[in-house]
Amino acid sequence: MAADDQSVAYDVAVIGGGINGTGIARDCAMRGLKVVLFEKNDLSSGATGACTGMIHGGARYLLNDIHTTYLSSLDSGYIQKIAPHLLFRIPFVTPVLKQDAAPNVYLELLETFFEAYDRFAPLKNSKPHTRLTKDELKAIEPGITDDAIGAISFDEYGIDTFRLCVENALSAAEHGAGIHNHTEVVQLLMEGREVRGVRVRDTLTGWAGDVHAKLVMNAAGPWLPGIAGLAGTNVRIRPGKGIHLILDRRASNIGIVIKAIDGRQVFMMPHDNTFIIGTTDDDYYGDLDSLRATRDEIEYLLQAAEHYFPRIREYRIMRVMIGVRPTLYAWGKNEDSLYREHRVFDHETEDGIKGFLTIAGGKLASYRLMSEEATDVICSKLGCKGTCRTHTDPLPGGRSVPDIKKIAQQYSMDTYAVSRMAYRHGSMTEEILKSTVGEASNSALVCECEPVTEAEVRYAVRNEWARTVPDLRRRTRLGTGPCQGRRCAVRAAYILGEELGLGSDGIKGLIEGFIKERWKGNAPILADKQLAEAELNLATHILSDSLNAILEE
Repeated sequence: MAADDQSVAYDVAVIGGGINGTGIARDCAMRGLKVVLFEKNDLSSGATGACTGMIHGGARYLLNDIHTTYLSSLDSGYIQKIAPHLLFRIPFVTPVLKQDAAPNVYLELLETFFEAYDRFAPLKNSKPHTRLTKDELKAIEPGITDDAIGAISFDEYGIDTFRLCVENALSAAEHGAGIHNHTEVVQLLMEGREVRGVRVRDTLTGWAGDVHAKLVMNAAGPWLPGIAGLAGTNVRIRPGKGIHLILDRRASNIGIVIKAIDGRQVFMMPHDNTFIIGTTDDDYYGDLDSLRATRDEIEYLLQAAEHYFPRIREYRIMRVMIGVRPTLYAWGKNEDSLYREHRVFDHETEDGIKGFLTIAGGKLASYRLMSEEATDVICSKLGCKGTCRTHTDPLPGGRSVPDIKKIAQQYSMDTYAVSRMAYRHGSMTEEILKSTVGEASNSALVCECEPVTEAEVRYAVRNEWARTVPDLRRRTRLGTGPCQGRRCAVRAAYILGEELGLGSDGIKGLIEGFIKERWKGNAPILADKQLAEAELNLATHILSDSLNAILEE
């Protein structure tokens, strides 16, 4: 963080670099406010990065809150317009099994439900539902259990949540916002009962300083009660832990809505080059910075998936994704009965603490709407007259659609590599490819699973606040493939180290940091052959680092 940032009097300081924080920072900056954002880890490294990654229309709200379904569907359409490169359609089926109570009646009721949901399809650019016979269902997905008597189809959209966060931050920065990654808010600057700014600390370098702002927005997700406590107030949430199983390939090209043993709804779905099964939903009381998945949670999801897709255990679970939702507090409800409402807390009216707001709850699919609502509150308190444009102005990568074949040929790059780059960066793709002109090494693949080029790695460091190898994973999907970084992490660390001016010890630290971060998601599923493979991968990391050190000498 530059010293200049301490001397600026900001209008708004946003705490939290998840989708709410970056969305609010973007909206505030676009309305002309002077904004600064602090994230203690990396953009989207918390609850946002651990969600299912869907922009959906809110079908679950249809039975008791039709207006929420309308708003969710409307916002889905808006997000598709501002980030067309990041979204991909996922067709779903909801099978009905002969073991279900009154299965034929259930199938009729299910179709009636989706007939009502079809009314919102034009808002979110979805296809209307279709009723499928057993034979039609099996033709679409032969892996479905023979116990299915039919199904209803519908569709939603998947999205790269990491890139969505980064692009909101990029847009905020384009409009003058300061974005500070790996910078923790350790104290709120108080004058009596008024918050006047934040004291921050760079978690990688140890640097600390004060930043003043007229208003502080607490968008720290599940960490928000701790931030509220710094102001001497209490915001209660009900943290809900959820895990997803990530398979190393697509078990199916369609999503399947299934039920777990307790009747909870669970998804199986293709997402990018992987397949996701999730999620669980359990009250969580532990350390938010030390999440672990249990064998029971994993088996709970596998059992549900196997009930509908009998061969699922033949596929390799690559890793477990773990996160905690900042659900609004409620007593006496089952975890799965808690809806994803959100709320903006104005601590001046509620607690007599001026200059401090908190946003809690919500879901990824409604982030833009939530950000608009929070920014409306901010503007009303600061006297800002700007209007929201986040639903009409595209995100940086959504401004145009690159001609993949043309630019691949122009820069002598592999078409598939360029197509994946274009998915992540959209209209910014050619800017990245320009760096390969006269620099042959920039055209080389660093990660072959995704794939990711050296040019994209360097771009992420120079333009997207990447300071660790896990940051690069979130920017580019480097290391998310079947090898889990075995073939790319060391090389990426050396490129990152070169960009940051680090020595051999610093680069070694980058590699160790990546291995430790990956271990959190790999450890819960390791046994037998996969455990042996993990040991081999670790040995490969160590050997590669040693060889690179010898070559440097």
